[in-house]
Amino acid sequence: MRTYPNKFIAIISVLLIACFLISGCSSSQDNSGSKAGSKSKDSRVIQHEDGKTTVTGTPKRVVVLELSFLDAVYNLGITPVGIADDNKKDMIQKLVGSSIDYTSVGTRSEPNLEVISSLKPDLIIADAERHKNIYKQLKQIAPTVELKSREATYDETMDSFKTISKALNKEKEGKEKLADHTKVINGLKAELPKDENRSIVLGVARADSFQLHTSSSYDGEIFSMLGFTHAVKSDNAYQEVSLEQLSKIDPDILFISANEGKTIVDEWKKNPLWKNLKAVKNGQIYDADRDIWTRFRGIKSSETSAKDVLKKVYNK
Repeated sequence: MRTYPNKFIAIISVLLIACFLISGCSSSQDNSGSKAGSKSKDSRVIQHEDGKTTVTGTPKRVVVLELSFLDAVYNLGITPVGIADDNKKDMIQKLVGSSIDYTSVGTRSEPNLEVISSLKPDLIIADAERHKNIYKQLKQIAPTVELKSREATYDETMDSFKTISKALNKEKEGKEKLADHTKVINGLKAELPKDENRSIVLGVARADSFQLHTSSSYDGEIFSMLGFTHAVKSDNAYQEVSLEQLSKIDPDILFISANEGKTIVDEWKKNPLWKNLKAVKNGQIYDADRDIWTRFRGIKSSETSAKDVLKKVYNK
């Protein structure tokens, strides 16, 4: 039998030990270089409208494709790197209350996938209705969750906030924000007179149409939370009406959110039916900022809308 020098055996032993050490290190790390045990512990499976998405760690580079998602993310202490802002920087400033540094990724209806990809996001938050057709492309760029926003109810919007809190690894902060929000809404509700029983509704005036937001609309739910009686109870959130139909509903208080320029109300004001509305005769017609009342949604805008009602109706 052939014998090997002690020096050779020693070299082989050292090499074998080195191989075991390298193998051990490799098995304890994932492809990104982080410890596998750590990654598993810090990963969360997020259930959303289009399935499940695994998010790891605390996302820092977030892209939001709806305004309510911006409200949520910003309220949780994160400024998104990309926002679908409809190319309106002033609208974003109005929502968050200050000028922030971000990149526009285009419109909410058609976000620019190339720009989104260039931002190298670690989380994308998309709308379940607007963006369902590009979800596959979005999730190839980064982990993506699709939530309700555009046609969401108040409760669904709050549920989306909870999901976003979990995705951002900020569940504790999210619960605190929701608790504070509930206190604000309840405090505003307490300011209404105990005997308030007037009917109220918001209408959106366009050039050739007038659309009432019913009891099941987002702002309709806010009216109800405050304790008002809604003038139009319906499972359908929106209802187009003529002046004749509006005169039959005849709300005590009418908020109007109008498009820029002339609207159908400018013509209605010449009609006796308009002049005979209770809200008109009693001076209970109020303007409603369309961004805040119908576009933004979310915690901040809900509180702003509720405060707007008290300020205008009761001078509080």
